[in-house]
Amino acid sequence: MIKIAPSILSCDFSKIGEEVERIDKCGADYIHIDVMDGHFVPNITFGAPVVKCFRKCTDKVFDCHLMISDPLKYAEDFAKAGADIINFHVESDSPVQETIDKILSLGCKAGLTVKPKTPIEEVYPYLDKLSMVLVMTVEPGFGGQKFMADMMEKVSKLRAKADEMGLDLEIQVDGGIGLETAPVAIKAGADVLVAGSAVFGAEDTAGMISALRG
Repeated sequence: MIKIAPSILSCDFSKIGEEVERIDKCGADYIHIDVMDGHFVPNITFGAPVVKCFRKCTDKVFDCHLMISDPLKYAEDFAKAGADIINFHVESDSPVQETIDKILSLGCKAGLTVKPKTPIEEVYPYLDKLSMVLVMTVEPGFGGQKFMADMMEKVSKLRAKADEMGLDLEIQVDGGIGLETAPVAIKAGADVLVAGSAVFGAEDTAGMISALRG
C-alpha cells in the first residue's frame, strides 16, 4: 500500500492546527514534520514544544524528519512530544547506531535519511533495526525544489537490498513529489511519499492525496 505523508512545512502557518486536522480528515496516512535547526540545514522550523501542540490535533502517525546536527541529544524530546517515527540523517554528528538504539528505547520507530550526494550503501549496516529509510529527492532545507529523478537508482537498490534481507522496510521519498513524479518514485520501489505543496496547494486535498497513491 502506498502511503502519503503531507509535509506541514507547506501548510498555512496562520492556522496550523486547523491544517493538521484538515489533512487528517482528507486521508493522509502520516503527518510529516520537518524539523530544521538552522545548522545542519540553512533553515529553522519546529521544535519539540510545537510538535507537542500538533499532537493535540490528530492521532495520525507523526513522521518526524530531524534535519538537525545532534539527533541523539533531542530524540527524547521529540518522543515525549508525540513522535511515532523519528527519522534522522546518516550525515549528522550523532553516532548512528547509538541514536537508533536510543530512538527504539523510547518506543518510537527509527528511520535513517540520506542526502542526494550520500551513497545509499551507508544505511545498509543498520537496516535490520530500521522501520524506514528516507531518500531525499531534493537537497534538504527548503520546500518547493525540483524532483531529482536520478535518486531513483538509490530507491531501487535499497528496495532490492531490503527484499534480499527479507525486511519489511518502508522507503520514503521527499522532495518535488507531485502527480508527475509520484508514479516514478512508486515504480522505483518507494511506498511512502512526502508531498508538501502538491497537497496543501490543491483545491481538492482529499482528491490529490488519493491521486498521488496512483
